[in-house]
Amino acid sequence: MSLSLSRRGFLAGTAGLIALHPFSLRAAANQAHLRIMETTDLHVHVYPYDYYGDRPTDTVGLARTAALIEEIRAEATNALLIDNGDFLQGNPMGDYIAYERGMKEGDMHPVIAAMNTLGFDASTLGNHEFNYGLSFLEKSLAGATFPVVCANIAKSLGASPTEDDMLLPPYVILDHQVTDGAGESHPIRVGLIGFVPPQVMNWDRKHLEGNVQARDIVAAAKAWVPRMREEGCDLVVALSHSGIGGAEHEEGMENASVPLAGVEGIDAILTGHSHLVFPSSTYDGFPGLDTAAGTIMRKPGVMAGFWGSHMGLIDLMIERDGAGWRVVTHTSEARPIYTRGDDRSITATVDSVPAVLAAVAVEHDETLAYVRRAVGKTDAPLHSYFALVADDPSVQIVSNAQAWYIAQMMVGTEHEGLPILSAAAPFKAGGRGGPEYYTDVPVGPVAIKNVADLYLYPNTVRAVRVTGAQVKDWLERSAGMFNQIAPGAEDAVLLNASFPSYNFDVIDGVTYQIDLSQPSKYGVKGELENEGANRIVNLMYDGAPIDPGQEFIIATNNYRAGGGGSFPGASPETTVFEAPDTNRDVIVRYIVEKGTVSPRADGNWSFAPLEGTSVIFETGPAGAGYADSVPGVQIEEAGMSDTGFALFRITL
Repeated sequence: MSLSLSRRGFLAGTAGLIALHPFSLRAAANQAHLRIMETTDLHVHVYPYDYYGDRPTDTVGLARTAALIEEIRAEATNALLIDNGDFLQGNPMGDYIAYERGMKEGDMHPVIAAMNTLGFDASTLGNHEFNYGLSFLEKSLAGATFPVVCANIAKSLGASPTEDDMLLPPYVILDHQVTDGAGESHPIRVGLIGFVPPQVMNWDRKHLEGNVQARDIVAAAKAWVPRMREEGCDLVVALSHSGIGGAEHEEGMENASVPLAGVEGIDAILTGHSHLVFPSSTYDGFPGLDTAAGTIMRKPGVMAGFWGSHMGLIDLMIERDGAGWRVVTHTSEARPIYTRGDDRSITATVDSVPAVLAAVAVEHDETLAYVRRAVGKTDAPLHSYFALVADDPSVQIVSNAQAWYIAQMMVGTEHEGLPILSAAAPFKAGGRGGPEYYTDVPVGPVAIKNVADLYLYPNTVRAVRVTGAQVKDWLERSAGMFNQIAPGAEDAVLLNASFPSYNFDVIDGVTYQIDLSQPSKYGVKGELENEGANRIVNLMYDGAPIDPGQEFIIATNNYRAGGGGSFPGASPETTVFEAPDTNRDVIVRYIVEKGTVSPRADGNWSFAPLEGTSVIFETGPAGAGYADSVPGVQIEEAGMSDTGFALFRITL
């Protein structure tokens, strides 16, 4: 493929007076400055718009990232624009195209249209490219005016990687002309090779099993990179849709970018998948990394955030000698599209590029209509007015969706067959949000925008492997939501105002009661306060007292599994599955697949009886319409607070 590294003019006039990068200024007659620009994990975010919340946002969007491109190109004498995968799925526009409009032969996918507008030089596949099946992927890629490569997914495996029947070309060699410091033009061959986590075979088993096979990332690189060099590549850039993990190679590892960078013959590495930024302090102390120098195994590397939040930049000073071109020195950075103030306020630093918005304007309007109309139905109301005092339908649907998803993900793993539980907490439950800050979706149609009401945060699904004893302690931590109630008390205040609702996990798949006469075992921040306390009583699994030594899988989210809230049993050490999908996406898929969902709370938890005792709690006034149908508890109205909340009484 023969291309020119000359600057493209789609943003003519917007760059203004741009200072050249020092490499462009210092390059000698036999030297050239080559800039590699990366986007990664776009997930169909072209418009700066939150489709779940149905509102504009300043933190995402390829249309905003595009505003950086001409400026960044103008700083360099020679530049390449590369995408690192996960462009085809990940927000409601992607779901609209896949589930509703569809892709016929000759159709143009909107994210591909936007990328074509920007003049991308190449891309690789991310794991989410497989979410809608191989036929959808093939039709979508057909519209790309740039090559898409992947070296470790094959239709069938041969005796070695180079003998595989590849799904896509493993690499592409771009024949370019670069301008050196003296203004002279010279040929250069830049090889781009792509990789995706082999875990796609499990994550998208229903689409891929029997159709393709995956190889280990590093093994594939060691086989293909020498061939690229034999074909005359001056530089080899790895497009690694794989996160930054351990430095030691393990067969089949998901986050393999560090050992991949160590493969001989690779000159630079673009990373992604983790939705993080490199170089940044996030990766301080990681083996094989130098965050100050922006290197991975002493080679320049970058990870450009997600959803268009950053533009990744690798700047190479390359020198020409008798054997071709070699890297003399380099820098790396990830340039953001917004700034965050000390008060956490967001300020956009760039405006959207009209040409990019125009490329997907029709699909954007169609997506708005899509998120505002039903994708399924609920035959029970989804509300959170009583989520802190009884089993709740808005939490139930999250638990149901998580368990449904994790059950599929455990098939074929060493954890298959273990009982699957699901932990979920209410997000919109009054508090500082006020008396209207509750989920309230009536019986009938459920729109995608309602999912934002059910799940506020873009967390990803995870699974942890725990014991029955840890299940109990997890629930003991959650029970810190309640004040200790003296038996015989009248209208005691039930809820601990300092305990956030998002830490009140309900675990589905077991049944239990909470004895409010006991003190909380754990403090508000998860610190052990009363070692001998036992608020969780009558904890049962499958109709029998839970065995403290029995093992379970708990479906949860990355915040909890990463240690958020300090829940016993929830930690990186117990995490056995890190999903590529957000909890929101899983809920949408669950509703779409089921058609009609029945998220009635099953009453799997309740308060242990305390004779002659009553408690008072606050909730939204609109909860009065549901009070008679709450399972496992008798609720009666008890007036209004002076802050606009309704008061309700429970007799224990």
